[in-house]
Amino acid sequence: MKLKELLNLWLNKYAKLTLKIRSYSKYQDITLLHINPILGNYELESITPTILQDFVIEKLKRGNLVTNKPLASNTVSSIVSVLKQAFHLAMNLDYIIKDPTSTIKLPPSKEKEVNALTREEQKIIEEYCLKNNKNNYLGIIICLYTGIRLGELLALTWEDIDFNKKYLYIRKTSYTLRIDKKKDFIVESPKTKKSNRVIPLPDKIINLLTIYKNKSSCKYLIHTRGKTMVEARSYQRTFESILKKCKIKHYNFHCLRHTFATRALELGMDIKTLSEILGHTNVAITLNRYAHSLLEYKIQEMNKIVQIL
Repeated sequence: MKLKELLNLWLNKYAKLTLKIRSYSKYQDITLLHINPILGNYELESITPTILQDFVIEKLKRGNLVTNKPLASNTVSSIVSVLKQAFHLAMNLDYIIKDPTSTIKLPPSKEKEVNALTREEQKIIEEYCLKNNKNNYLGIIICLYTGIRLGELLALTWEDIDFNKKYLYIRKTSYTLRIDKKKDFIVESPKTKKSNRVIPLPDKIINLLTIYKNKSSCKYLIHTRGKTMVEARSYQRTFESILKKCKIKHYNFHCLRHTFATRALELGMDIKTLSEILGHTNVAITLNRYAHSLLEYKIQEMNKIVQIL
């Protein structure tokens, strides 16, 4: 059996049954674009650990199919994940005796730098959004005070808000995906079990949401003029436009989530509570991602101790 045949078997008879559509589509693209052109015609028995390690190194050096430059480390990790899962299946089906992926090594993953708005930048953006009173600007305020992800924001309906208990329920996420050359909106359960969560809302945010709900005629909080769901890229452009009008340097949309987490830590929110609000799988993720913010908080606390001497 050739590797491309094994990958096809794994994708269509196993992965398709267990993975979310987005993950399946991602793994399918990885197989067709990155693995099959180089390794697809190899017989399983002829694939050695050295061949796979050389393949991974080459992808890390010049694996980007457009620029011929290094491929993003998380994409290379996904390629290795596909290979490992496929060869694990081959072992279970007795197609091979030894798994050649067991010795694959990757460079240590680096935590991405956290970019958060300064307090002054946050204030300018909030004032601009509230002053202009456009329906979709509401999403910027929500993200700044809840830390929810873009896909979670765009999937929100008014039913996800309990105005009496002052709760925001995160139970779905949205994204666009090309299926058979057609762009479709996909709405599914959040990223992980921990992402399915309840976020308490401050009174000021509830009051703001109440105003918007009373004048809304659409089930989505954020919507197009045709009252349909907004595409993520379109809303990212809305945020970029706000930054330009406010004369603030470029930030990606995810900075709103980082800004919420940074402000929460600055004000002394405990890491366990913050981790649950953000929907992280475990506290370690929150600790690693916001170590810099935590360090500044620790300095403040240490100075408090010195004050009593």
